[in-house]
Amino acid sequence: MKAQNRTPISIIIIIIMVKLMVVVIAAPTESTENIYTVPLQTNRHFRKNATHAVFKVRSKYTFFLDPLKTADSPLSKGSVEMTDENDVEYYGTVKVGTPGQALKLNFDTGSSDLWFASSFCLFCGSHTKYNPLASSTYSAAMTPWSVQYGDGSTAGGVTAKDSVDIGGILIRQQTIQLATHESFSFRQGVTDGLLGLGFSSLASVRGTLTPADNMIRHNLIKDPIFSVYLGKQKLGGGGVFMFGNSNPAHFSGSLTPVAVDSSKGFWSVKVASLSTAGDKTVPSKTDNALYGSFEAIVDTGTTLLILQKKTSPTNSGFDSLVFSLGGSLFQIPGDDLVYVREGAHCIAGFATGDFPFSILGDVFIRNNYVVFDMKVPQIQLAPVRH
Repeated sequence: MKAQNRTPISIIIIIIMVKLMVVVIAAPTESTENIYTVPLQTNRHFRKNATHAVFKVRSKYTFFLDPLKTADSPLSKGSVEMTDENDVEYYGTVKVGTPGQALKLNFDTGSSDLWFASSFCLFCGSHTKYNPLASSTYSAAMTPWSVQYGDGSTAGGVTAKDSVDIGGILIRQQTIQLATHESFSFRQGVTDGLLGLGFSSLASVRGTLTPADNMIRHNLIKDPIFSVYLGKQKLGGGGVFMFGNSNPAHFSGSLTPVAVDSSKGFWSVKVASLSTAGDKTVPSKTDNALYGSFEAIVDTGTTLLILQKKTSPTNSGFDSLVFSLGGSLFQIPGDDLVYVREGAHCIAGFATGDFPFSILGDVFIRNNYVVFDMKVPQIQLAPVRH
């Protein structure tokens, strides 16, 4: 999305009206402390498109736009390293079946479905397709499922059960959703499917437990948490999703607990205030308060920072945005508020949405380490250390 610039050097902040889902994929590697990591990788062929990013956001939360409306050891810890695609998509590798079939999945805290392309799908692009006939642990369930998004994107198929290996944590008889059809936008994507890390109540197949909930139910992880570190492309990219543990090497200072409202299935938190700061260091008191308390969803599946219109900045005369959460301040520096630079033109890394909440997407998470506690529930935040 571009805008004509009246002055050739000035920065144009374009307020976008949609949301982008971020993709996460990983290939597990074993560390020296029996902690397994799944690396995130970047899609270097991906071209940033702000309009597409907004439609992805709207598609994911379209409901709210309607005004009417088994690791063998119980102490195993799974770490999945992410691939960073130009700070736009992150993906991690998950193995499904026996022997394991490696799939690149979007690790998404804004949804709760585990679905991916299958060999039953005739039109699923060049994706790697899970073949149930090649797995000795596959069992058919054949419950139909479908998802439809506000931009017209669709996917659907049937359910099954099989073993799922996430960073060395083996979940047996996990419900999976096999795509037999998907629309063009999904076929063009880098990832083979999606791993939902929202609450199980949000799952499209009623009664399904997410892989994260099954890790807890079967005592596969030490603590009922997972933590997220997303790298920046200019600093080497990558990232890590860690299940059952957190890594102090990826954050500075202490973690701040923030209560979560999980009643709608999302990781929803209360932001006490949003302010701008006039320098690149988080001040003890923010310089310019934009808005008071509002609800926000912490969503690894959204690239941008999506703000309600009433909270969104309307000019570029600041160096950072500062969020007050849990009594502490968390910053997004000005450099990370620019999504695309094209000559003298810039497109903002934040957008407005007509949702009854804001969305703290990857622009926020790249700057703030997040621990998701599924039992309390709560999140814990600290400034990221790259």
